[in-house]
Amino acid sequence: MGGVLGKNESPPSPRASVPETKLEAKISEAMQRRETEGSSIKSFDSIVLKFPKIDENLRKCKVIFQEFDEDSNGAIDAQELKHSFNKLEINFTDEEISDLFEACDINEDMGIEFSEFIVLLCLVYLLKDDASALHAKSRMGLPNLEVTFETLVDAFVFLDKNKDGYVSRNEMVQAINETTSGERSSGRIAMRRFEEMDWDKNGMVNFKEFLFAFTHWVGIEDNEDEEGEA
Repeated sequence: MGGVLGKNESPPSPRASVPETKLEAKISEAMQRRETEGSSIKSFDSIVLKFPKIDENLRKCKVIFQEFDEDSNGAIDAQELKHSFNKLEINFTDEEISDLFEACDINEDMGIEFSEFIVLLCLVYLLKDDASALHAKSRMGLPNLEVTFETLVDAFVFLDKNKDGYVSRNEMVQAINETTSGERSSGRIAMRRFEEMDWDKNGMVNFKEFLFAFTHWVGIEDNEDEEGEA
């Protein structure tokens, strides 16, 4: 996995995984603050049932993506991202913008594609307590997407049972078992879902990894490929 997610091939332990950038630390702290409010989600099935609506709403980000993609080449480069943040008066330092770009450029091709852009927007949403982030959401027309982004945050909070900002394998099993009690396949389902989230294979899933897995679950990447082939 590219970016800041997969630099350590063999972490000594899950808890040894710590944020590698100031932005990563800020995201982790914001998630832990949000987790003190709890989650309205009661089962993993209820998350799955929301997939179609989430997919529909996330695609509304396409217009914003095209505005950020100044040269219309299908990807947002680092300079375009910086220009857009400055234009929207998002109060991020150059270092934070670079960290955000690196964090979301998963395939390390020096460009943010649409599915990666959705993750970027949701991370900005998580940091909404910052006044400049609130202003930026308004400028980008994001208030209409707040419900969808909050659902994604709420889903992560539901999975993170001990509220430490990470989802472990055991927590994923617990979440699935709460939904599929008594089904023998529940353990396999949980493991498959967890492996899809744990891209750096360190045994712990952070919010960013969860978001990338979620875009895949709802079909963002598959549909984007189909559009590209059309």
